[in-house]
Amino acid sequence: MAGKRHSVHRCAECGAEHPKWAGRCEGCGAWNTLVEEVVQRRPGAPAGRRAASTPSSDRPPVRLSEVSTERLPRLQTGLSELDYVLGGGIVPGSLVLIGGEPGVGKSTLLLQAAARLEARGVPTLYATGEESVEQVRLRVDRIEEDAGRVLALAEVRVDVVIAQSAAVGARVVIVDSIQTTYADELEGAPGNVGQVRECAARLMRFAKASGTAVVLVGHVTRGGMIAGPKTLEHVVDTVVYFEGEPASGFRVLRAVKNRFGSVDEVGIFEMTSAGLIPVANPSAAFVAGRSAETAGTAVTAMMEGTRPVLIEIQALAAKAGFGTPQRVATGLEQKRLAVLLAVLERRGGFPFHDLDVFVNVTGGVRLIEPASDLAVVAALVSSVADQPLPADAVFLGEVGLAGEIRPVGATDRRLAEAQRLGFRRAFVSTRTKSHGQIELVPLAHVADLAARLAA
Repeated sequence: MAGKRHSVHRCAECGAEHPKWAGRCEGCGAWNTLVEEVVQRRPGAPAGRRAASTPSSDRPPVRLSEVSTERLPRLQTGLSELDYVLGGGIVPGSLVLIGGEPGVGKSTLLLQAAARLEARGVPTLYATGEESVEQVRLRVDRIEEDAGRVLALAEVRVDVVIAQSAAVGARVVIVDSIQTTYADELEGAPGNVGQVRECAARLMRFAKASGTAVVLVGHVTRGGMIAGPKTLEHVVDTVVYFEGEPASGFRVLRAVKNRFGSVDEVGIFEMTSAGLIPVANPSAAFVAGRSAETAGTAVTAMMEGTRPVLIEIQALAAKAGFGTPQRVATGLEQKRLAVLLAVLERRGGFPFHDLDVFVNVTGGVRLIEPASDLAVVAALVSSVADQPLPADAVFLGEVGLAGEIRPVGATDRRLAEAQRLGFRRAFVSTRTKSHGQIELVPLAHVADLAARLAA
């Protein structure tokens, strides 16, 4: 007897269920996020309950004082930057979600990790729903890792993936990707809200019950978020984004959620013909090849989690050819550039109203924290004055709307990293305390910048 079918509308942001479509979700207030989902219930299943049954557990509750405090042994992937972002390796029984744009290198990264795990004696299963095993083999032949021992499975049914993982005794399972998997009991194409949520929930139950670590690959939307319901990111233990400009050889692995480690940690990789290579010294890689004699370049130290990284910022201001002057920013938020230009013109007296302005952050890195404001301002002033900045100087400071220069956090670690790479001066706020042997050049206002540079 066939199960009963009914249709619900579910919010892609919060997962709230609605009996019919509406323009606004009553759960989270988001607009145009309700997606129709057709559900087929098995005969005899109570209403409101998912067709797939939850496995019962015979483990009784225990007191927290009786739980062993020994740390779970992490599984080292052998890729130093990946292990660093995950907090020291993959935790057994965890569910990790790695998202990124198409072609950024997610599959290559996980294939290399699978190869190194197998080399360390950790059975690994690579389940692909986007490629055949022959196509995966062609990908393996292009990287220098010996991935011949990795078990590959071309399958999109989540129950088959779980069954095969248990049959081969895999300790790490890679599912590429979660948007291609589906559950037989649910109707609807793979990738819709219900399928993604149900497949992730089943893989989570399998990971927690068996102690197998599961790594999910997730596609991102046009807005840069992982496709599927927002609840997917709440279900998993760790969310990692793999980012990088297509034209740049560098890739940034960024953790935004980690139940077993600190968040906002980043790992740097370089994409080569032989695969992804971890960059042990990101600061040296990002400032290498810098032309210190050219006007419009400045160096700042940004904090990526607990790691300071030196970044070069380039700026170019040129006479506008026609119409409204252009404002182009790569690696920097467009609105932040507009604010800094307004402050420079209104508070510092620098003319930008008739100039095209272009700002670029090298290496495909995206500036998020305001500590880089002073470096962006210095690069813009240098370009307008056509005067190179000191080659041995870094710029650390937040610029306020009144033009004041404010101190930033973790200054000691930023300055220590700059000093390690040979920088001897740092342009900072007047409220910044001295550190080590590096010379501090205090600035109170953006108007002081031109005077200091001319000195």
